[in-house]
Amino acid sequence: MATKESDLSGSGGISRQNSGVGGQWESDLTAVQHSLKFVKNLEEHYVCPTCKAVVLNPHQTGCGHIFCYRCIQGLLENSPATTPTCPLDRGLIKSDEVFQDNCCKREISNLEVYCTNSPNCSHRMTLCRLQEHLQACQFESLRCSNTGCSEILQRKDLQEHLRISCSYRMEPCHYCKHPYTCCQLEVNLEDHADQCPEVQTDCVYKKYGCSVRERRAQVQVHEKTALNHHILLVLGSNTKLETLMEILQQEVLLRHKELQERSRQVSGLEEVVRPLAQQVSRCDNTLSAVQRSLEDQRDHISSVQLQLEELSSVFGPGVAREELGQIRASLDALRQQVSVTEGLKDHLGELKETYMRHSRLLSIHTAQLECNEEHFRELESTSYDGKLIWKLRDYRKRKEAGARGQGPCLSSTPFHTGRSGYKMAARAYLNGDGAGRDTHLSLYVVLMRGDFDPLLPWPFRQPVSLSVLDQSGTNNHLTMSFKPDPENTSFHRPGSAAATASAPTNVASGFQCFASHAQLETPKNAIYVRDDTLFVKVKVDTSGLEDL
Repeated sequence: MATKESDLSGSGGISRQNSGVGGQWESDLTAVQHSLKFVKNLEEHYVCPTCKAVVLNPHQTGCGHIFCYRCIQGLLENSPATTPTCPLDRGLIKSDEVFQDNCCKREISNLEVYCTNSPNCSHRMTLCRLQEHLQACQFESLRCSNTGCSEILQRKDLQEHLRISCSYRMEPCHYCKHPYTCCQLEVNLEDHADQCPEVQTDCVYKKYGCSVRERRAQVQVHEKTALNHHILLVLGSNTKLETLMEILQQEVLLRHKELQERSRQVSGLEEVVRPLAQQVSRCDNTLSAVQRSLEDQRDHISSVQLQLEELSSVFGPGVAREELGQIRASLDALRQQVSVTEGLKDHLGELKETYMRHSRLLSIHTAQLECNEEHFRELESTSYDGKLIWKLRDYRKRKEAGARGQGPCLSSTPFHTGRSGYKMAARAYLNGDGAGRDTHLSLYVVLMRGDFDPLLPWPFRQPVSLSVLDQSGTNNHLTMSFKPDPENTSFHRPGSAAATASAPTNVASGFQCFASHAQLETPKNAIYVRDDTLFVKVKVDTSGLEDL
């Protein structure tokens, strides 16, 4: 479009009849004007004196020099009060003497240039055809057309990027076919799956016995229309739970009575053993005194024998015989004392055996009492809904103990996926395990040998999620999930040929780098360690599991 006469007349601009903007190809080449590579060296009169690049939309001045239209217009508009001068010969440039040089324009448009994407692209073309070539050049750099993507790629790679690798490409939901960007699907897939009306899901009353499993939209209709049926199921389930609670209360009461009886037995044994121990101690003291007396008597007998020999040599046989009778009487008395001492020693040995027997019996009862107490604690704390809330106290002390290699592994009480379901437990390394040692918290789940394993499907296939709970009330929980690999022996039946036959548990599976220590101890928008206590939650997806 030509410059308006009313805008330029009298202001130093180029007159309308003498000028006009260049063709479309010249306007498009403005951005690459300085990077053009000509096949032959560019002649000097084709170079603009102002911008030092090839002349685009050439205009000639009264002094005969050629300028780009934009450059000569800039010279005229920037010197409204005075007449501008030519930078080559300092001649005056008058606007009414400037005109568009179409002859020069044709010559320049037919100059051969290399593609601006050389050396990747080896094409050569005339300057006026360069922009046409760039519209199809496979090496031209283009920005991805997907909204939100800032990637710049060559045209030959763009289609593959748009179709396969772009995080902002549109992909349909696997269930409802609604289009989403890939990054939205990756970040919010789980949230969307929890709301998508086309996802297959169970009725919320499944745990009460409802077997309906349809698309979420249909299940929502079912949940509204089958309210009476669901109420009956809940009432029946509550009746069963009340019966189970009564049974458990009776079992707990029985265990408590057993513990009290065991405690009374242990107390009775302690009362029996205590006087025996005192008696053994007194017998030891008596035996030591008798042994010392016996040694003294032996020394005395040896002395008397020596004296007897000396008397026999001094006195006659009659005197010696009388003295010998007294000595024999003394020796008989000593023999009786020795006999009594030997009897006491035998009795002491019997007391020692009785004491050892009672001590062994006390140890057996003590071990049984500890086993019963552990079983009692397990009955009180275990759950049967596939969920575990594990409270880890003394976080820092246990973490430091793990750093010193002193019992780094912590295990939770067992929990179950149902009354007759899988038996499991959680394990934690507060100072990290494997790749996470000294930097991360490591969390695992382990399958344990249970009473109902022969009736359950194997390998274990239920998804498991592990969480560290936020104690600030904002629910910024740290959660990681995994789906068991059927080929991994950690999820085979404990004690089977594939697993370790003699072990009551399988090898634990989970995350070595669940969360860094910095993320746990100095988070920005949450509190994971409060009062030196950490809460870990384990949740097993029980969808598809049937109660036996």
